[in-house]
Amino acid sequence: MNGCPCGLGHSYAECCQPWHAGAPAPTAESLMRSRYTAFAMELESYLLTTWHRSTRPPAVEFEPGTRWLGLSVKAAQNDGPDLAHVEFVARYRVGGGSAVRLHERSRFVRESGAWFYVDGITPSPR
Repeated sequence: MNGCPCGLGHSYAECCQPWHAGAPAPTAESLMRSRYTAFAMELESYLLTTWHRSTRPPAVEFEPGTRWLGLSVKAAQNDGPDLAHVEFVARYRVGGGSAVRLHERSRFVRESGAWFYVDGITPSPR
């Protein structure tokens, strides 16, 4: 794999792979980027491990034929030492269908030094 799917321009080995291997992501944004990469690579275990227990589903279902096309982080903000939001747009395509844009403002919480994805909302148009 050349560049990491998260779009930072680094190789996977020097970008998201350490988080996927168990190192804690240092920021909510880095966790969000590593979760995008985990969706692209279908790493269900990582996604479940980094999903907060209060909102974690029993499983992650991947749509067959999904191809992740890119990620754009619009904003990343700490709302306190252990709370953060990351707004992003992720693009993907299923099979030969049209590209889809997923625009989300995700909420993250840090517990015992590790960031977790809690939930997300679709932001209102500006």
